[in-house]
This record gives sequence, C-alpha cells and structure tokens, in this order.
Amino acid sequence: MKILVIGSGGREHALCWKLAQSPKTSALYAAPGNPGIAQAATCLATADYLAAAESIDADLTVVGPEAPLAAGIVDQFRAKGRPIVGPTQAAARLESSKVFAKEFMLRAGIPTARFAAVNTPEEARAALQEFDFPVVLKADGLAAGKGVIVANTAAEAEQAVTQLMAAGSKLVLEEFLAGEEVSFIVLSDGVNVLALEPTQDHKTVHDGDTGPNTGGMGAYCDGRILDHFQQSEILAQVIHPAIQHMRAEGQPFTGFLYAGLMMTPRGPKVLEFNARLGDPETQVLMHRMQSDFVEALFAAAHGTLDESDLTWRPEPSVCVVLAAAGYPGSVRTGDAVRGLDRITGATVFHAGTRLDNNVLVTSGGRVLGVTARGETLASAIENTYREVAPISFAGMHYRTDIGRKGLKRW
Repeated sequence: MKILVIGSGGREHALCWKLAQSPKTSALYAAPGNPGIAQAATCLATADYLAAAESIDADLTVVGPEAPLAAGIVDQFRAKGRPIVGPTQAAARLESSKVFAKEFMLRAGIPTARFAAVNTPEEARAALQEFDFPVVLKADGLAAGKGVIVANTAAEAEQAVTQLMAAGSKLVLEEFLAGEEVSFIVLSDGVNVLALEPTQDHKTVHDGDTGPNTGGMGAYCDGRILDHFQQSEILAQVIHPAIQHMRAEGQPFTGFLYAGLMMTPRGPKVLEFNARLGDPETQVLMHRMQSDFVEALFAAAHGTLDESDLTWRPEPSVCVVLAAAGYPGSVRTGDAVRGLDRITGATVFHAGTRLDNNVLVTSGGRVLGVTARGETLASAIENTYREVAPISFAGMHYRTDIGRKGLKRW
C-alpha cells in the first residue's frame, strides 16, 4: 500500500516511523516532511497535497496538522475519490471554531465548562462580570495551541482580551475547571470509534505547569492515567454523543477526534475538541502501540472500523520536547543541533529541523521530541531524560518534570 502523510512536525515523524514498520506499507511518502521524516519516508517538497497524492497514486492519505483540515483537504480528496483519514472542513469546525464547538457541546449534551461567546472587547468586558477568577479566555480560531490564557485577575483578563482579540477574533470566556487534564483520542469512520490509550500533555512552558501555554512541552502514555470506569464514562458522555450528533446534524466526523478533558470531582468535562492527533501525544502513542496501525487507518477511511482493534505494549512511554530559544514567543532559528549520534536508547522525533549545507539546524519552536519507554513510569522518565542529556543547540530549553504527575498512580 502506498501511503502519504501530510505534515512536517513531530506528530508526522512519529506517524511515518510507525507506518514504515508495517508490512502492508509498500511505499511511504510525506509532504512536505522534515529531515527526520526523510529517514523513514520519501519527502515531497510541495503544498499541493492532492497533486502529490495523484502523482504517486496513493492508496491512503493521513493528515497530521489542523490547518489543511480546516482548509478542506478531505473534501478535495473525496471529490476525486481518494481515500483519506480526517474530517471534512465542516466537521473540522470542532477544532477550527471554539464557538462552534462550545455551542455543539450544548446541543449534544456533552459536559463542558460554562461559557460566553463574544464578538467585541466591549462584549468581553461585560461578560467577564459573570465569571469568577480565575477565568479562561480562548481565541475562536486556530492558534497552534497558544490561543488560551488563564487570567487570575481583572487586569490579566483585560490584557488577555486585548491580546486575543487584536486580530479581530471572536472570543470564548469559560469558567475555570479544577482537576487533572487528560488527552483522550479516538479514531472514527463516522459511525464506529476506536479508542487510543489515554495520554497526558504538558502545555505550559515551565516546570510545575507554570508560564504561558505552548503547543505542548512533552507527554506520556500510561494505562494507569484512566481506569476502566473513567474510560467508559468518557466514551458514553463525550465521544459517542459527539460522533452521533455530528452524524445527525449531517456532518459525520471521520478521522481523529481528540477530547481535551478535565477530570473534575463531577466527572469528565471537555476543555476542547481537536480534529486530529495531538502533538506530542502522537509520539508516545506511536511509540507504545503494538499493533499494525495501517490496518486501522485503512478501515477508518473505508467505513469498516468496527472490524479493527489496537493492542498496546504494557510499558509506559514518555516524550520530552526540546524547544528553541524564545519559544513560545518569538523563536530564533538556525542553531546547529548536536549530539543525535550519541542517542542509543530513545527515538528522537524531529519537529522543527532543517538541513543547512548538510548541517542539522533548528527551524521552529519545538525542535525535537525525545521518546523512550520503561518497565515503570519512573524508569520511562529516567530513560528519556538520560537520552536528552547528549543533545544540545544554542538556547535549547525543556521541562524537567514531564510525566512526574503520573507517578502517584504507581
């Protein structure tokens, strides 16, 4: 089977790394890819994804990032009869519009935080009077994981309104939910769902969940994150209602549905929906998945997911993101990356790298995702950070506490 993966980040590298292991993959391509992906797939330097799929006569295309989904790539492929994994442009509004997603959750009876949608700074200031602090402010559109601000005071809320609405974006105000965050991702063919293992992302840039939000500074995948009852509760209260109501509203959701959840004393509540795999959650999921992922992806694209299953290695996996100078603000690029030849016990997924005269240099905010497993979560953490140590580039920074909040379950 000839497979095309759309994207150029760590999520796409992890997908290519996994798909390349399948005996069902006869040829693997990525558009546009990155230097790490090039070790597993043929990279096509193009943004015309449909033309790329047609040029290689791809049997299956898998979309990584949210932007092509929001732009309607799935609709374009289906119009040409090309199998693809992902939601249509209309269904992808679960991620591309926070307002649509929140109003959809109300219609579907999906538990979420109390909210208000506003169109102007004046409406935002008036709506803030109805919320206690801290309060959560979210830009309506895509923001690469950085469009959310938690304001603890009125002054911080005013600053957030100004910052998030600077480009004319609508805004969602939400009550702050206390609890533990969990990423719960399923693959759907529009009717059936196949749940992936729960993961936990680390969004903020500094240790102890402090500092501004990022696209994700690391993640871990461990079967102990959620027990069987909690997973059943999430499927019954969140996932199945979302899939059923999208279909009932004439927009069946296919592809990856990512529920960012807060596990509160009153049960799971949805913080956000994403219409694709998470990053860096994909890195730990692919590293821990035991079964052949090609089978499930092919089934999702052809409406036969009820015949699929996934198996997982018992060992937890951990991914630590190495970020460039300035991230998540203005990022410096072009710094030489050293030490990858000294890695022996981890898989390093490239996210923001490029080759400059055959020298690997930084090209984005999140540069690498160092990923390893261990018999216990503690050993997985230790193994991962041991492999981080030899890697260096100017301005490199990373969190030192990825996965540690999960140690209480061991």
